[in-house]
Amino acid sequence: MVGLSEGEKHFIRGGIAQDIRTDGHRRLQFRALSVETGVIPQANGSARVRLGATEIIASVKAELGKPNILHPDKGKVSIFVDCSPTAEPTFEGRRSEELSTELSVALQRCLLGGKSGAGNM
Repeated sequence: MVGLSEGEKHFIRGGIAQDIRTDGHRRLQFRALSVETGVIPQANGSARVRLGATEIIASVKAELGKPNILHPDKGKVSIFVDCSPTAEPTFEGRRSEELSTELSVALQRCLLGGKSGAGNM
């Protein structure tokens, strides 16, 4: 992870002092937020979150599998993030695969403690 340069820190501090963000809003001015659940019928759980012009769709799919013989009392969790090129033109080609992998690994570390599907959630 890359830290902020001195110039970036100065820019952010200046915005705070002037009560303005880079998107033109004031510091405490918020964008409209909406949450809708059950948006993907094929999923076991799903939601659409809108924050201003930003929209995120998330879903959870679950399936039962056969336990590992060595660890019959443990389950397995797999995390996959898909950055659809239809959502953002910059996701076209390899860029979306790279971002999807980075986000999947980061979520796995957060939720599973960095273990490959065998963490304690």
